[in-house]
Amino acid sequence: MKFKTAILDEAAVRRALSRISYEIIERSDLGRVLLVGIKTRGVPLAEIIKTNIAGITGTALPVCELDITHFRDDVAEKVEVKGEGLAVCPEGRDVILVDDVLFTGRTTRAAIEAVLSSGRARTIRLAVLVDRGHRELPIRADFVGKNVPTSMKEEVVVSIAPVDGETSVSIYEK
Repeated sequence: MKFKTAILDEAAVRRALSRISYEIIERSDLGRVLLVGIKTRGVPLAEIIKTNIAGITGTALPVCELDITHFRDDVAEKVEVKGEGLAVCPEGRDVILVDDVLFTGRTTRAAIEAVLSSGRARTIRLAVLVDRGHRELPIRADFVGKNVPTSMKEEVVVSIAPVDGETSVSIYEK
């Protein structure tokens, strides 16, 4: 891949996550919210949102990590689902899935299926740092840090410090 352009630096990512945090506060009953970070980069993003909300409201939201590998529809062979599901039961909760990039919608579909396999959530909403378009499924994000129109020849690369050692969002040519 060839580097094309930087979209967000660390400060811009912090601002986008702060805006998402405020939107969640404004549009949610925080007593019911369960943040669910989709592995890999959705997990630290969910933790940042949790920290932001706690700093603003004093409310500590629960955060769960979700591995959707076994729920994907693009895996060649069926894999037996292992593990205990979510650490917190989503039954009756307002689940907010957190991911880095929304593209085709297939990861989100798999995440919804994974959440529902752990219990019936009251609602499921989606927070993403970047929405790049090109949906294959009728899925939209409820909370978006930045909309980035892209071509199919481009890839959006999100780097988050706890995983990658730096925080940024860039576009690369395939």
